[in-house]
Amino acid sequence: MKYILVTGGVISGIGKGIIASSIGTILKSCGLRVTAIKIDPYINIDAGTFSPYEHGEVFVLNDGGEVDLDLGNYERFLDINLYKDNNITTGKIYQHVINKERHGDYLGKTVQVVPHITDAVQEWVMNQAKVPVDDDKKEPQICVIELGGTIGDIEGMPFVEAFRQFQFKAKRENFCNIHVSLVPQPNATGEQKTKPTQNSVRALRGLGLSPDLIVCRSAKPIEMAVKEKISMFCHVEPEQVIFIHDVSSTYRVPILLEEQGIIKYFKQRLNLPIDDQPSDLLMKWKKMACRYERLLKVCSIALVGKYTKLSDCYASVFKALEHSALAINYKLDLMVSIFLAFALRNTLILLLYHSVVIYYGILVPGGFGIRGTEGKLQAISWARTKKKPFLGVCLGMQLAVVEFARNCLNWEDANSTEFDPDTKNPVVIDMPEHNPGDMGGTMRLGKRRTVFKTENSVLRKLYGDEMFVEERHRHRYEVNPELTHCFEEKGLKFVGHDTEGNRMEIIELENHPYFVGVQFHPEFSSRPMKPSPPYLGLLLAATGTLNAYLQRGCKLSP
Repeated sequence: MKYILVTGGVISGIGKGIIASSIGTILKSCGLRVTAIKIDPYINIDAGTFSPYEHGEVFVLNDGGEVDLDLGNYERFLDINLYKDNNITTGKIYQHVINKERHGDYLGKTVQVVPHITDAVQEWVMNQAKVPVDDDKKEPQICVIELGGTIGDIEGMPFVEAFRQFQFKAKRENFCNIHVSLVPQPNATGEQKTKPTQNSVRALRGLGLSPDLIVCRSAKPIEMAVKEKISMFCHVEPEQVIFIHDVSSTYRVPILLEEQGIIKYFKQRLNLPIDDQPSDLLMKWKKMACRYERLLKVCSIALVGKYTKLSDCYASVFKALEHSALAINYKLDLMVSIFLAFALRNTLILLLYHSVVIYYGILVPGGFGIRGTEGKLQAISWARTKKKPFLGVCLGMQLAVVEFARNCLNWEDANSTEFDPDTKNPVVIDMPEHNPGDMGGTMRLGKRRTVFKTENSVLRKLYGDEMFVEERHRHRYEVNPELTHCFEEKGLKFVGHDTEGNRMEIIELENHPYFVGVQFHPEFSSRPMKPSPPYLGLLLAATGTLNAYLQRGCKLSP
């Protein structure tokens, strides 16, 4: 097993996740089996109880793990399926060690950060690196490990010490450290500054780790003189300094890494049995990156969301939209596709009516809490009455049911018990197994099967006319199954349900171009070369090409 540790310096949010994912993609393109681990030094057990404003969206895995959004990057780039143990947190490690102490495994000894916490980290990494993540179920050959935060953070010290020890346990030919740093360029001088990187590398060395590669992030391409200066003061060869400047899309990052000789370096440094040139997989990435940059036609989707200040709050939703837009040769304009859902009712209605030319469809994503729901309901009503393409995901589907009940069934007080526990028409209810006590890990999580109950379904056709689909869930509330017949009599069809037939999973509205709601989160399984069918359907309907796509047997035009 070969281990590649990715650390960061100067600032957080520098792009370590994309760098780690891109390195994995390059090595996978060389025919190697790659897995990935993300280490988050916070004390939380997992990301499940975070506000999206803390660390971005909560990404959900097949096994129900609620993890950091970087694992979403790994899955999308590498086309693999990870597990909750691929996300290590300080909380998990300490809980694991404390449980062993209570069990008596350390009987007679003082339990300390060194060696017990550091040993637990190393053991966890070695065990999880062996778990198959590809469809062929073979053991990985490369494990890319991203250490969250920046070097010098007090909460990350035990992990840095663990890997200081681990580099000797794994041996030099099996362990490589990549340090990602920032090269700022102040507007006052316009000069690219290397001192932050020098200080970051010095701090890393002071903790016992020496970088094999230094990846320098910058707003603009870095000059050769800057590269030579970093090489000299950071004690590495010039070819060990890699530059990644801001690019138009993340698809371009693996290409930039490959162009700077990273395959040849890894082959020599880790003694890898690979060719110097990448396979067809990286060529597909190159074509995709070039195609993305040449797109001229633009499709804007109004995302009526609650968390609008930080784009990472809907990272997977944006990526799923982007994958679908790219598949049909459109560019998605994300900068103008967010509506503030908690705007005043009249203001939002005015915005929507004046945006007919700009916005071609409406997307209401998942979320929690009452804030913003009235704005979302108005957007759903507009999409339904004006026959604009609509996709509701999780809470978005539940609100579509509430809107239909109020305006088509004339149940004026129809609501979800999440927002109004005393409503006389509870069209959305909490699930019987919902635990109102603990918050963490108590939802219906992970991959679940959804069965189509009719062949006359747009979404079934988009999924390739399959009898069932398996998608990832994350919810505490569901559509009230006792009231579904009232909706179906008026044209809102529940075309998909769970294997027992009790939980409503998919809704479709009759006599509408595309009005679809799904209880699951299809964005979590979207891939750059395999877009999510519900999102693809929304983009196709928004661009007026859905019927032609279905008539071609769900094949994209060249």
